[in-house]
Amino acid sequence: MSKKSINRLKVVLVEKKLSSKWLAEKLDKNEATVSRWCTNDVQPTLKTLVEIADVLKVKVRELIND
Repeated sequence: MSKKSINRLKVVLVEKKLSSKWLAEKLDKNEATVSRWCTNDVQPTLKTLVEIADVLKVKVRELIND
């Protein structure tokens, strides 16, 4: 049974042809942490989600599944 995908971070990165490594560098975060966000193992804080949206030039709601 697959776990529920709460965030769409991996999808947005693919759409923008960016890597989780690139995002980790932009946010000054560990690459493993960003990878865990992308696989929905853990979720970024709301503050971090806002930072991610800013870096990716998208609205926060585009990073979250309904």
